[in-house]
Amino acid sequence: GVLESFLGTAVTGAIFCLFAGQPLTILSSTGPVLVFERLLFNFSKDNDFDYLEFRLWIGLWSAFQCLILVATDASFLVKYFTRFTEEGFSSLISFIFIYDAFKKMIKLADHYPINSEFKVDYITHYSCACEPLDSVNSSLFNRTTVPSADELFYSSTEMYNITIDWSSLTTKECLKYGGQLVGNNCEYVPDITLMSFILFFGTYTCSMALKKFKTSRYFPTTARKLLSDFAIILSILIFCGIDALVGVDTPKLIVPSEFKPTSPERGWFIPPFGGNPWWVYLAAAIPALLVTILIFMDQQITAVIVNRKEHKLKKGAGYHLDLFWVAILMIICSFMGLPWYVAATVISIAHIDSLKMETETSAPGEQPKFLGVREQRVTGVIVFILTGVSVFMAPILKFIPMPVLYGVFLYMGVASLNGVQFMDRLKLLLMPLKHQPDFIYLRHVPLRRVHLFTFLQVVCLALLWILKSTVAAIIFPVMILALVAVRKAMDYLFSQHDLSFLDDVIPEKDKKKKEDEKKKKKKKGSMDSDNDDSDCPYSEKVPSIKIPMDIMEQEPFLSDSKPADSE
Repeated sequence: GVLESFLGTAVTGAIFCLFAGQPLTILSSTGPVLVFERLLFNFSKDNDFDYLEFRLWIGLWSAFQCLILVATDASFLVKYFTRFTEEGFSSLISFIFIYDAFKKMIKLADHYPINSEFKVDYITHYSCACEPLDSVNSSLFNRTTVPSADELFYSSTEMYNITIDWSSLTTKECLKYGGQLVGNNCEYVPDITLMSFILFFGTYTCSMALKKFKTSRYFPTTARKLLSDFAIILSILIFCGIDALVGVDTPKLIVPSEFKPTSPERGWFIPPFGGNPWWVYLAAAIPALLVTILIFMDQQITAVIVNRKEHKLKKGAGYHLDLFWVAILMIICSFMGLPWYVAATVISIAHIDSLKMETETSAPGEQPKFLGVREQRVTGVIVFILTGVSVFMAPILKFIPMPVLYGVFLYMGVASLNGVQFMDRLKLLLMPLKHQPDFIYLRHVPLRRVHLFTFLQVVCLALLWILKSTVAAIIFPVMILALVAVRKAMDYLFSQHDLSFLDDVIPEKDKKKKEDEKKKKKKKGSMDSDNDDSDCPYSEKVPSIKIPMDIMEQEPFLSDSKPADSE
């Protein structure tokens, strides 16, 4: 439920940011984990298992297996997670964010259809009235006043000698009393869909524009940086104000007002025994293995992306310690019936981007230089504490339109794709040769080989997407692990020279810089050699001449003989 998600995010996120080895990583309930939980729920429902108890034992087995991986230093396997695996997985998560944002908006449009058949000229022909289903129901009441809100919960078995003024009821009251809406205008709703799409694309566009405002020419540097850092918050506030100003009844965020589990049939502690047969506790180790693979891959791939050299981090990565705390938190979440949390790629990248440091002053027209990332634990802890406190801010949060949040999801999905080499190579497919950027791999790898590498990556991504959307999604964790095997097989299709440029975690700009420096040194060395040989360009071919000093003393110079001849 909603409250479980708020509570789980706050507790696990705050603990992880306080004690983990890499606090820049943000924990969340990721898409692949939610897909697995949905399949697990359907499986439990089909086999009459107690879902929460079955899930508890899967979580315990998976946490135990993760602790074994920590004890055996299995995190050394991250060295096989190359750019191919990282970008394939991160791109998949980004596309899930983008797809879900549009999917929610399309679902909203189906619920609030556009009134394309509404004609303003025929407005006098439209009508809608609330009428009782039959005369028997209407005779049960003998009162002409509109019922209060408390009276809307009358039982159908109770009889009251009152009559309701059906024409004075609202739509909800009419349906609550068992009436029916009659008229050709009863299906009319305001243009909620149109307003929702305005809020959706407006939030996304405003967030992108404010994020890029840091490099604009307007306002002082401090103001530009402030607007860029708070781009998402400002966009949410702006379009929440627009929604309130227009007054269209768009769907709003639903926040629970009471601190209790969503289901009244459960508490905050899940009993481990009594709901399923004894053999289920042992059999849970099999699906737990799939969860372990998914948790390990999701956690470590995100950690590798966060700890890239291009981020210029100074502190250690902490792969083993991070996985240890993920396992401990998984046990807590399993006993409390909270979602499982693991490192979220998109949110972690957004966290890194918000903490980047750049030079404050630069020459006119010159872009600021990246200095590094502020490595600290404060931002993560504060964010997750505020997430927990937000449960008690329901009177304020209920005014946030859902399309605004969908716009934020779209922004996060698109923003996380910026700077990904996979996306740059996709653009090359539609770009003429003369307009292609000066990428380092284009200097050393033939364009056909670059396109072949991109094509294989697209095929793998498409297979993962198809698998995620089918019944076979239960083996999705194994297919993510298969990306490493596919990358290993590429050694037989590409030379190591090509792979060193197409699939290398070393920052591309550093490679290009080193190569440019080598070219400058080579050019400078050739110029120095030319200057040394300029006086005697053919010195290598001219033989050396040795003249004894005694001969020079005996033989007079021409300058000495000329005066004698003149005398």
